[in-house]
Amino acid sequence: MSIRKKILVYFSATVISLTALSLLVIHALFAEYREEEFQQRQKEKITTTFKFLTETQRMDSDILQSLEEVSIQKIYDEKLLIYDGNKRLIYESIDDTEIENPEYFLGLLSVDNDWIETKDGRYDVVGIYFQSNNRSYYGISKAYDAFGYTKLEFLRQVLVFTFILISVIVIFVSVYLSRKISQPITEITQKIDDYNFEDENDPIVVKESGKEIRVLSNRFNELMQRMKEAFAFQKHAIHHISHELKTPISVLVSNFERMEKENDLEKIREWINNQKEDTKSLSEIINALLEISKAETGKDILQDHIRIDEMIFDIADELKALASDFNFNIIYDKITEDERQLTVRGNQRLLKSAITNLMLNCILYSDERQAKVQITPQVSKLEVEFINKGQPLSKKDQQFLFQHFFRGDNSKGKKGFGLGLVFIHKIMNLHKGSISYRTQEKGGNIFIISLPLS
Repeated sequence: MSIRKKILVYFSATVISLTALSLLVIHALFAEYREEEFQQRQKEKITTTFKFLTETQRMDSDILQSLEEVSIQKIYDEKLLIYDGNKRLIYESIDDTEIENPEYFLGLLSVDNDWIETKDGRYDVVGIYFQSNNRSYYGISKAYDAFGYTKLEFLRQVLVFTFILISVIVIFVSVYLSRKISQPITEITQKIDDYNFEDENDPIVVKESGKEIRVLSNRFNELMQRMKEAFAFQKHAIHHISHELKTPISVLVSNFERMEKENDLEKIREWINNQKEDTKSLSEIINALLEISKAETGKDILQDHIRIDEMIFDIADELKALASDFNFNIIYDKITEDERQLTVRGNQRLLKSAITNLMLNCILYSDERQAKVQITPQVSKLEVEFINKGQPLSKKDQQFLFQHFFRGDNSKGKKGFGLGLVFIHKIMNLHKGSISYRTQEKGGNIFIISLPLS
């Protein structure tokens, strides 16, 4: 059952049931009140009639009958019996209505039980015990409350009409409310049903909706945004991995093929060591690709406050394991005691990967067994220069420096895939920094990275 039908059925059923119950209670209370009020009138009629009897003991029966006929307290279809203390009948009204088995009522009435009431069909029967001038008397009245039943019937008709009218109004109000309440839900359901994940869809907005509907639409939009980011990350990751790793994997496969044809064990061991290093490099490339793909999908990358100079010292120590005879001369162009001028905000893994690549290039492309790293803090940024003596890049090669798989003339005989500088360039862009290259006048290469301070 739809929400609209549930609202219609539940609301209508609840209100109509409560209305019916209320009207039934009103009818029952009025019927009870009619009965009690009429029985009190019967009691009054008994006592009033007895007073007439005691005050007019010398009146003949004709006078009493005439008085009975013109009595202002006349009750339709009535029978009145009055007995003395010996339960002898001393008065009987002229009505044709009969009281069956009056002895039964006389037997129940006593000093301790001076009032009884019962029903005989639609007739009310009342019996009372009373005393007058220290004498006991009994009165039994059986009557039909024509006026009361007429009023009760009229009330019943009014209540039935009221019930029908309220039911019709409730149904129409329920239809309106169910449509009003379910319209935003129906609208958002339709929009969700028509939502195409592949297209560029605007966020779902439901006009004139309550807080719950707005929260629902906002949560759906957030969910869709996260799913888009997840799919975009997956798409970018697959694209990067397939594009960036195609050539490195081909190189590794080619090396294995060469190893298969080689018979010299020493060369095979050398190539295996090279393959191990290339595989480690490939692993770092994959990690960098995943982080870059995550950032390119719009998802915030984990960032910390990083002391660049400390990171450079740590990397230099780690690279000692690869090239123990190579020295990095790390200098500060400007001496500063404010560590904020040496601290940037960024992703530690990505920045470490970028700086490690630059320092590895210093080792691979330097003609000497040393290189210089110069740290220059400035007002709003931090510049780091990586300087090594080696064959510089030609003007022609410099324009392709940050393209995929490009390797200059100075890289012949060097290991690598031509992806390191591409990744460094992307990492700098993600950190709102830059990387540039220039040559030294006396020969050599200088790579400069610039990062904004925290």
